[in-house]
Amino acid sequence: MTALDDFRLETRAWLAANCPAGARGPGPVSNGSTKIRITDRDTLLWLDRMRERGWTVPNWPKAYGGSGLTKEQYVVLLEEMRAIKARPALSSFGTSMIGPTLLEFGTEAQKLTHLTRIARAEVEWCQGYSEPGSGSDLASLRTRADDQGDHFIINGSKIWTSGAHHADWMFCLVRTDHNAEKQKGISFVLLPMNQPGVTVKPIRILSGESTFNQVFFDNATASKTDLVGRLNDGWTVGKRLLQHERSGMESLVSGGAGTESDSLVNEARKSFGVAEGRIADAAFRERLLKYEIHNRAFRLSQRRAVQESDGGTPGAVTSIFKVVGSELQQTHHDLQLEMRGPLAYVPGDPDVKQWLFHRAATIYSGSNEVQRNILAKRVLGLPD
Repeated sequence: MTALDDFRLETRAWLAANCPAGARGPGPVSNGSTKIRITDRDTLLWLDRMRERGWTVPNWPKAYGGSGLTKEQYVVLLEEMRAIKARPALSSFGTSMIGPTLLEFGTEAQKLTHLTRIARAEVEWCQGYSEPGSGSDLASLRTRADDQGDHFIINGSKIWTSGAHHADWMFCLVRTDHNAEKQKGISFVLLPMNQPGVTVKPIRILSGESTFNQVFFDNATASKTDLVGRLNDGWTVGKRLLQHERSGMESLVSGGAGTESDSLVNEARKSFGVAEGRIADAAFRERLLKYEIHNRAFRLSQRRAVQESDGGTPGAVTSIFKVVGSELQQTHHDLQLEMRGPLAYVPGDPDVKQWLFHRAATIYSGSNEVQRNILAKRVLGLPD
């Protein structure tokens, strides 16, 4: 047996002994927000045990709250968790977006301050990127940060800010050189949400929920110690964060952007019946088969990306996963509602809410049109 085999057996045994029954299968997952109170005992127990072992962020260095797992060990952990349907103990913008970005670009002080709090589930973050009039053309953003010596004064607004009403901190792109062209005058700063000058207004979306917000800055402040990367070079940091958002290691290993099709097959058998061992509706069966083939190919491509990576998030190729994954999500929910026939579109039904929510999947996190442009330029090398 290899050392990795030993690690797998040890991990399997530890998970069996320490993952509570109530932390397996669907259920609540902590995101670290101080504004959300989790009362489920098994969820809290699972978080405590994983935090103590350094497995809320397993592949982060021990100095920042992780356990320093290698890429191969991290893959094993995720596979073993998936085998018993164990939910993540912690899942947040902190673990998937700003955390990995600070590991690459942050100062030692920033890492010790912010990463350790993320790992301990003591803070949740939100993303200050899009603005009214600056969405797909993000580089045209106008929120300004004026240098005041040891801090910046920030004025402007961000929109479609997921989870801002629950966030403790924001990572934000701001304009610090007002005369430079687009990307050249942008900086990447961190700022606390609980301060005078920050106002959050929820936006009600098509599904009837308010997961998005508009955030207004009226002389809000960000410390100079929370400038990530060099002044006016925030575009470099911001682009790398988007790659973490679109396809971090956990998403690649777990197939997070795709959706399991087994449940669709079972539902279709119940809805349309079975003839000669196959789903009776031939037209629906063909569409479901096409989806399943594409979904499996997508997952295999994600696995290959993990094997070819150095343990971190791939580069511009992550745009492939955003394009294909978001379209697969939409197809999944289209099929799910189609098999319910005229009863599908009942207001307030959870499946309908999910269908409505995923209409935006090809827009948020960078529209698929933008992703295809990135692929054309950065992967295929086509001219502008």
